[in-house]
Amino acid sequence: MGDAGARESDVGATSRPGDRWILAIDLGNGGPKVAVVSLDGEVRRTAARAVSVHVGLDGSATQDATEWWSALLAASAEVVERSGADRDALHAVAITGQWGSTVPVGADGTPVGEVLLWADTRARELVREVIGGPVNLSGIAPHKALPFVRTTGGAPTPSGADPTGHSLLLKRTMPDVYAKTVTLLEPVDYLGLRLTGRTAATPASMILSWLTDNRPGAPIGYVDSLVHKTQRDRARLPDLVPTGSVLGPLLPEVADAIGVAAGAPVICGIPDLHAAVVGSGAVAAYDTHIAISTTAWIGARVPFKRTDVLHSIATVPGLDADFPIVANNQETGGAALHWLREQIIAPHDGLLGGGSGIGAEGMAPEGESPSYEDLLALAATAPAGSEGLLYMPWLNGERSPVEDKRLRSGWLNMSLRTDRAMLVRSVLEGVAYNMRWLFDSYEKFLKQPVPKVRILGGGAQSDLWCQIFADVLGIPVEQVADPRHAQLRGVALWARICLGELTLSDVPALVPVASTFRLQPANAQAYSDGYAEYRKLHGTLKGLYGRLNKGV
Repeated sequence: MGDAGARESDVGATSRPGDRWILAIDLGNGGPKVAVVSLDGEVRRTAARAVSVHVGLDGSATQDATEWWSALLAASAEVVERSGADRDALHAVAITGQWGSTVPVGADGTPVGEVLLWADTRARELVREVIGGPVNLSGIAPHKALPFVRTTGGAPTPSGADPTGHSLLLKRTMPDVYAKTVTLLEPVDYLGLRLTGRTAATPASMILSWLTDNRPGAPIGYVDSLVHKTQRDRARLPDLVPTGSVLGPLLPEVADAIGVAAGAPVICGIPDLHAAVVGSGAVAAYDTHIAISTTAWIGARVPFKRTDVLHSIATVPGLDADFPIVANNQETGGAALHWLREQIIAPHDGLLGGGSGIGAEGMAPEGESPSYEDLLALAATAPAGSEGLLYMPWLNGERSPVEDKRLRSGWLNMSLRTDRAMLVRSVLEGVAYNMRWLFDSYEKFLKQPVPKVRILGGGAQSDLWCQIFADVLGIPVEQVADPRHAQLRGVALWARICLGELTLSDVPALVPVASTFRLQPANAQAYSDGYAEYRKLHGTLKGLYGRLNKGV
């Protein structure tokens, strides 16, 4: 499993001459992943490139958008060549990826500074004047948050880890970069600009700026009063177009670099949250999916607008005007297993890791021993519940169901009996417990029980992890086919919806379920006991973490 690597193995079948196909792009935290996808959603070939990331003690989390672009072109050229796709039969280009990050772009359409990632908290002090106050809940002053929540459904985060914080950080501490910046773009909109030459964003891509009126029936546009409250420069905000718009034709110079004909329509990018809805096949109202990628979340299309500020859950602009999507995020999902492999378990040949846990360079290649498959096979030998060993997957703090960037990861209840098998299994269980913690709040948010969930993402490739989720959640877990590439499939199908060739109601028939996992009674008690103790950990340890991480 994993979200990026130097190269991915081939999947599906080679293309035939004349077959129409879609170039699907997923810009994850670890780097761009691209695929040749048939018009019926079959992922035929994939390629990926890892990119570097810098995570500093000062709360910085940055990447280089120029490196993104070079990696994307290389991966795209590779996947086109290796798939045998007809260069003249490119049907569309579809974009999804990370969101809540900021790319400062200059007049020539190229970056003028580092990408400020969704995990960058350096603006935590600056953003207090926007959202904080002497009377607050988790750093949010209710009277300051209310105008945002009422109109947009959410509000800037007090950690500063969002576009509001990023803009303030650039303006106040990097004035030279800010002076050269013409537009501040989300990652998917930056890729759209590089592919077409057009600068634009959508209500979906601009969610975490909390500047658009997201109430049902509201016209598309920024809310001037909120732009003023966030101290954003209106001139540096991209123009808004409807979600699902065609951004423009693929530029000739980009087409040449990839090895395809120019002119194919490029669809406006959508966050991975939205691509996961389509890629899960769970598109009916309230149908729920869980994504285990670098981060993790629970989502569904719902017929209402609602916000739970205390648990960082909100409905946000969806794929259409009638059904918003439930949004939340757990900062560490599959990254916990990445971190364990890269930083703790050294390959037997002495090739040590050195990555950050979110796909940085320095990690042992995915095919090196021990591979993820090796680790998962080892974990399967440990007992359910790992003999009471508890792992907290808060490697980067947490966002949902609590906003607390000072939380940190660790194991509790180790003994001399604790071995590597239990260490690995406890990481899988810890991520599942953390998801159960969010799931409890999610069901209350929906105001109705969730009878089953679909699961997708790199983590969902593991049958063991899917079974652990079923045992911890206590409901059936449906594993979509080819879960690692579900978002690539989803954004490709979304492109066809945007072009008027499919509807959302056509999607379930194109997304098969590979396996269904149900609660195993033999494991029920161990996981019930484990979760009961896990649920107390935040309340018990938040003071300790707060004291140890004052500067975060």
